[in-house]
Amino acid sequence: MTRLISAGRDALSYPDRGATARRPLPAGYHHLHHRTRVGRGRAAFEAAGVAVTTFQAHRTSGMLVRADAGAVRPGSRVVVGIGLGPLRISAPCEVIWTAYEPARVGFAYGTLAGHPESGEESFVVDMDADGTVWFTVTASSRPACWYTRLAGPVVPVLQRSYARWLGRHVRRLAAAA
Repeated sequence: MTRLISAGRDALSYPDRGATARRPLPAGYHHLHHRTRVGRGRAAFEAAGVAVTTFQAHRTSGMLVRADAGAVRPGSRVVVGIGLGPLRISAPCEVIWTAYEPARVGFAYGTLAGHPESGEESFVVDMDADGTVWFTVTASSRPACWYTRLAGPVVPVLQRSYARWLGRHVRRLAAAA
Protein backbone atom coordinates (compact mmCIF):
# COMPACT_ATOMS: atom_id res chain seq x y z
CA MET A 1 0.00 0.00 0.00
CA THR A 2 1.30 3.47 -0.90
CA ARG A 3 0.96 5.83 2.03
CA LEU A 4 1.00 9.63 1.67
CA ILE A 5 1.40 11.70 4.82
CA SER A 6 -0.83 14.61 5.68
CA ALA A 7 -0.58 17.72 3.55
CA GLY A 8 -0.84 19.85 6.69
CA ARG A 9 2.90 20.09 7.26
CA ASP A 10 4.64 23.14 5.87
CA ALA A 11 8.30 22.19 6.29
CA LEU A 12 8.79 21.26 2.64
CA SER A 13 10.42 23.79 0.32
CA TYR A 14 7.90 23.20 -2.50
CA PRO A 15 4.09 23.13 -2.74
CA ASP A 16 3.55 19.93 -4.76
CA ARG A 17 3.62 17.28 -1.99
CA GLY A 18 3.24 13.78 -3.40
CA ALA A 19 3.96 14.86 -6.98
CA THR A 20 6.00 11.75 -7.80
CA ALA A 21 3.06 9.51 -6.83
CA ARG A 22 0.87 11.22 -9.45
CA ARG A 23 1.11 11.89 -13.16
CA PRO A 24 1.72 14.20 -14.81
CA LEU A 25 4.50 15.80 -12.80
CA PRO A 26 3.91 19.50 -12.05
CA ALA A 27 4.83 22.19 -14.56
CA GLY A 28 7.68 24.59 -13.81
CA TYR A 29 10.14 21.88 -12.73
CA HIS A 30 12.81 19.82 -14.43
CA HIS A 31 11.48 16.26 -14.74
CA LEU A 32 13.57 13.12 -14.50
CA HIS A 33 12.44 9.58 -15.14
CA HIS A 34 15.11 6.88 -15.31
CA ARG A 35 14.45 3.14 -15.25
CA THR A 36 17.06 0.39 -14.78
CA ARG A 37 16.54 -3.35 -15.12
CA VAL A 38 18.06 -4.85 -11.97
CA GLY A 39 17.30 -8.58 -12.21
CA ARG A 40 14.65 -11.29 -12.12
CA GLY A 41 12.69 -13.03 -9.44
CA ARG A 42 11.52 -12.57 -5.89
CA ALA A 43 15.01 -12.67 -4.33
CA ALA A 44 16.26 -9.86 -6.59
CA PHE A 45 13.09 -7.84 -5.92
CA GLU A 46 13.39 -8.20 -2.15
CA ALA A 47 17.12 -7.42 -2.09
CA ALA A 48 16.64 -4.35 -4.29
CA GLY A 49 13.71 -3.20 -2.15
CA VAL A 50 15.74 -3.45 1.05
CA ALA A 51 18.70 -1.68 -0.58
CA VAL A 52 16.47 1.22 -1.62
CA THR A 53 14.33 1.59 1.53
CA THR A 54 17.27 1.43 3.95
CA PHE A 55 19.49 3.81 1.92
CA GLN A 56 22.02 1.01 1.38
CA ALA A 57 21.96 1.79 -2.36
CA HIS A 58 22.63 5.48 -1.70
CA ARG A 59 25.45 4.69 0.71
CA THR A 60 27.18 2.22 -1.62
CA SER A 61 26.97 4.79 -4.42
CA GLY A 62 29.20 7.13 -2.41
CA MET A 63 26.64 9.36 -0.72
CA LEU A 64 26.84 10.19 2.96
CA VAL A 65 23.41 9.48 4.41
CA ARG A 66 22.15 10.44 7.85
CA ALA A 67 18.77 8.79 8.40
CA ASP A 68 16.69 6.98 10.96
CA ALA A 69 17.64 3.33 11.38
CA GLY A 70 15.59 0.74 9.58
CA ALA A 71 13.34 1.12 6.57
CA VAL A 72 11.95 4.49 5.56
CA ARG A 73 8.51 5.60 6.68
CA PRO A 74 6.48 8.75 5.97
CA GLY A 75 7.73 11.66 8.02
CA SER A 76 11.28 10.30 8.39
CA ARG A 77 13.98 12.91 7.96
CA VAL A 78 17.16 12.25 5.99
CA VAL A 79 20.20 14.30 5.01
CA VAL A 80 22.08 13.17 1.92
CA GLY A 81 25.52 14.65 1.38
CA ILE A 82 28.22 14.64 -1.23
CA GLY A 83 31.71 16.10 -1.18
CA LEU A 84 34.42 16.42 1.42
CA GLY A 85 34.87 18.67 4.42
CA PRO A 86 33.95 22.29 3.74
CA LEU A 87 33.07 21.36 0.15
CA ARG A 88 30.29 19.02 1.28
CA ILE A 89 26.80 19.78 0.03
CA SER A 90 24.06 18.61 2.38
CA ALA A 91 20.54 17.99 1.16
CA PRO A 92 17.89 17.71 3.89
CA CYS A 93 14.70 15.84 2.96
CA GLU A 94 11.55 14.35 4.45
CA VAL A 95 10.00 11.07 3.32
CA ILE A 96 6.65 11.93 1.74
CA TRP A 97 5.28 8.53 0.79
CA THR A 98 6.24 4.89 0.98
CA ALA A 99 5.17 1.77 -0.90
CA TYR A 100 5.51 -1.69 0.64
CA GLU A 101 3.48 -3.87 -1.73
CA PRO A 102 3.91 -7.42 -3.10
CA ALA A 103 5.38 -6.17 -6.40
CA ARG A 104 6.30 -2.56 -5.56
CA VAL A 105 8.61 -1.16 -2.87
CA GLY A 106 10.01 2.31 -2.52
CA PHE A 107 9.57 5.85 -1.33
CA ALA A 108 9.77 9.51 -2.22
CA TYR A 109 11.35 12.32 -0.32
CA GLY A 110 10.73 16.02 -0.60
CA THR A 111 13.22 18.82 -0.13
CA LEU A 112 13.41 20.84 3.06
CA ALA A 113 14.86 24.32 3.60
CA GLY A 114 18.60 24.22 2.97
CA HIS A 115 18.42 21.72 0.10
CA PRO A 116 20.11 23.04 -3.07
CA GLU A 117 17.06 22.01 -5.12
CA SER A 118 13.33 22.32 -4.49
CA GLY A 119 11.09 19.38 -5.32
CA GLU A 120 10.57 15.67 -4.87
CA GLU A 121 12.31 12.45 -5.88
CA SER A 122 11.11 8.86 -5.73
CA PHE A 123 13.05 5.59 -5.72
CA VAL A 124 10.89 2.57 -6.57
CA VAL A 125 11.54 -1.12 -7.20
CA ASP A 126 8.87 -2.93 -9.22
CA MET A 127 8.52 -6.55 -10.27
CA ASP A 128 6.64 -7.25 -13.51
CA ALA A 129 4.34 -10.27 -13.89
CA ASP A 130 7.15 -12.10 -15.74
CA GLY A 131 9.51 -11.60 -12.76
CA THR A 132 11.61 -8.80 -14.26
CA VAL A 133 12.72 -6.36 -11.54
CA TRP A 134 13.07 -2.65 -12.29
CA PHE A 135 14.42 0.30 -10.34
CA THR A 136 12.94 3.68 -11.24
CA VAL A 137 13.97 7.18 -10.20
CA THR A 138 11.39 9.91 -10.81
CA ALA A 139 12.04 13.53 -9.88
CA SER A 140 10.52 16.93 -10.19
CA SER A 141 12.95 19.67 -9.17
CA ARG A 142 14.14 23.22 -9.70
CA PRO A 143 17.05 25.28 -8.33
CA ALA A 144 16.67 26.55 -4.77
CA CYS A 145 19.97 28.35 -4.20
CA TRP A 146 22.44 30.53 -6.06
CA TYR A 147 24.86 27.80 -7.06
CA THR A 148 22.21 25.47 -8.54
CA ARG A 149 20.73 28.42 -10.44
CA LEU A 150 24.23 29.33 -11.65
CA ALA A 151 24.89 25.73 -12.72
CA GLY A 152 21.75 25.90 -14.89
CA PRO A 153 21.51 23.02 -17.36
CA VAL A 154 24.39 21.11 -15.74
CA VAL A 155 22.24 20.12 -12.73
CA PRO A 156 19.75 17.97 -14.71
CA VAL A 157 22.68 16.22 -16.42
CA LEU A 158 24.22 15.46 -13.03
CA GLN A 159 20.87 14.24 -11.70
CA ARG A 160 20.40 11.87 -14.65
CA SER A 161 23.98 10.60 -14.26
CA TYR A 162 23.38 9.94 -10.57
CA ALA A 163 20.11 8.09 -11.32
CA ARG A 164 22.04 5.81 -13.71
CA TRP A 165 24.84 5.34 -11.15
CA LEU A 166 22.33 4.52 -8.41
CA GLY A 167 20.60 2.04 -10.74
CA ARG A 168 23.90 0.21 -11.27
CA HIS A 169 24.35 -0.05 -7.49
CA VAL A 170 20.82 -1.36 -6.99
CA ARG A 171 21.48 -3.94 -9.75
CA ARG A 172 24.72 -5.03 -8.07
CA LEU A 173 23.04 -5.31 -4.65
CA ALA A 174 20.13 -7.30 -6.14
CA ALA A 175 22.52 -9.66 -7.95
CA ALA A 176 24.29 -10.41 -4.67
CA ALA A 177 21.05 -11.87 -3.26
